[in-house]
Amino acid sequence: MGIIEKIKEIEAEMARTQKNKATEYHLGQLKAKIAKLRTQLLEPPKGASAGGDGFEVTKFGHGRVALIGFPSVGKSTLLTMLTGTHSEAASYEFTTLTCIPGIIHYNDTKIQLLDLPGIIEGASEGKGRGRQVIAVAKSSDLVLMVLDASKSEGHRQILTKELEAVGLRLNKIPPQIYFKKKKTGGISFNSTLPLTHVDEKLCYQILHEYKIHNAEILFREDATVDDLIDVIEGNRKYMKCVYVYNKIDVVGIDDVDRLARQPNSVVISCNLKLNLDRLLARMWEEMGLVRVYTKPQGQQPDFTDPAVFSASRGGSSVEDFCNHIHRSLVKDVKYVLVWGISARHYPQHCGLSHVLHDEDVVQIVKKKEKEGEGRGRFKSHSTAPARISDRQKKAPLKQ
Repeated sequence: MGIIEKIKEIEAEMARTQKNKATEYHLGQLKAKIAKLRTQLLEPPKGASAGGDGFEVTKFGHGRVALIGFPSVGKSTLLTMLTGTHSEAASYEFTTLTCIPGIIHYNDTKIQLLDLPGIIEGASEGKGRGRQVIAVAKSSDLVLMVLDASKSEGHRQILTKELEAVGLRLNKIPPQIYFKKKKTGGISFNSTLPLTHVDEKLCYQILHEYKIHNAEILFREDATVDDLIDVIEGNRKYMKCVYVYNKIDVVGIDDVDRLARQPNSVVISCNLKLNLDRLLARMWEEMGLVRVYTKPQGQQPDFTDPAVFSASRGGSSVEDFCNHIHRSLVKDVKYVLVWGISARHYPQHCGLSHVLHDEDVVQIVKKKEKEGEGRGRFKSHSTAPARISDRQKKAPLKQ
């Protein structure tokens, strides 16, 4: 029996099992088994070469956004509208067969937009090059899930389920669970608040399913069984996702209003070029890009070429800014002058740990080089040799 058949058999058993107090331990073990099998499904087969048949796209720009959706929902048309890069669009499905990149120039930054082939139900199991498409989506900073406004709501649930099956968690934050494997000492189970979904016995059973018998685990929130399994697996990617409903020109105004009011949703029409500026603004907001401008001493700030940072790409502190300019600059910094939203007054003297905000202006003041030890008559500018043996003997005094 293959891995996919085992997963389907366990899912069928979970569907048959009633959910109550008596069966929650059994269901927890089944969920752990499915998570293990899906992790095995993502691993390359034994004996396979290192190179795969994925989409080779070099990272470019200050951020990367991936377009994911079913075939023929308008992904290629949206890429052409936003970037100017031509991506073939036609009335038949699977027009796009490979990954087509484009560049969005927005707010003095460059954002890479990837048009991926449409994925179908069962993509997490490898159908329709689904694994390659999802692998590219994992390397991006933001996912735009393009949906057809005239189709049923079930498409959104299907796509979310396929992405969650391969370890992508959309619009979620990592659970506050501390987990560490140990060599000895058994399992240490603690929590800082009452737990309603998980107890000590269920936690032990799930850890034993993974053959973990020595570990330390601490719950800092009322997490579920799925959250615990995600922490034990350790390969989950937590990403932001914006649901883009295209083709709103073919549905009624009531449906458009209902879709627009859903969380993390934007409604557009590529045919009539409606609401594309709002989509770009929402992308900028979700990516959290921070532009920082430099100011040389005694000169005006340079507003032409900002340094761009984000929390997902290393952070936006003063230390990150110095490392962006040059690695050796951090040790020479005396203090930093900051103008902008992050400053309490203009200018503010800041250290390396100060977090910069969008459109801040920064001036770096470096330490002065030491001229020598001591000042004035205490300067040690002696030309005498360093070793006593190298000194010349003075001539004896005349009597």
